Amino acid sequence: FTLYLGVLSGSRSWFSFFRSGRRTWINTMFGHRLLTIVDPADALPGRDEAMAVPVAHFVNGRSLVGPFADGIETVVVGMGCFWGAERKFWETPGVWTTAVGYAGGHTPNPTYEEVCSGLTGHNEVVLVVFDPATLGLEGVLRIFWENHDPTQGMRQGNDVGTQYRSGVYVADGAQRAVAEAGREAYAARLAEAGFAVVTTEVADRGAFYYAEDHHQQYLVRNPMGYCGIGGTGVACPTAVLG
Repeated sequence: FTLYLGVLSGSRSWFSFFRSGRRTWINTMFGHRLLTIVDPADALPGRDEAMAVPVAHFVNGRSLVGPFADGIETVVVGMGCFWGAERKFWETPGVWTTAVGYAGGHTPNPTYEEVCSGLTGHNEVVLVVFDPATLGLEGVLRIFWENHDPTQGMRQGNDVGTQYRSGVYVADGAQRAVAEAGREAYAARLAEAGFAVVTTEVADRGAFYYAEDHHQQYLVRNPMGYCGIGGTGVACPTAVLG
């Protein structure tokens, strides 16, 4: 028992453990030893059945699943634990709706436990659905850059594992250009502030798999729930925002 408590102290706070013991146990057992993305041949097989998705967003009542209204755009980002990351976006004016899920890996329709094992290759991500007439992609990515530390590799704070890596998963070449320009500009600003090299991956989106119902809008359902989100304190260069 004493040994187990010691292991936990390096993975989550005690408060977090009591609030979400299963998440802490999974990260403790697997996250520390899987710091490279699993090879596709070694990934878990997954399943054909898609995860059931709530009918409506718990905060704004809108659909979590497309097709969305004309003119609405989407981008997928990974910036650590998706509970706190999602809240940052649903609170932002111009964001139409949000959902949490898994992307960037190999396993079809994974479960939360499988993703936390590190054996799917997936990242914990947020699907951000936004109205570019009110909030452009540059503005969405400003929320992304300023609310996590993109220099930490396969972790965010005490959350360790490939599922916590920094990533932007783009729909097309135009989104890629914006994301890569933002990464370059913010990397320069971070270097000036003494931070390490930015490790954010910018990749084609591929499949986005919705997470389980109880993870959607988690922090409004569980106001005292764990939120590991936190930025560097370095502002995104305004020139990147257009």
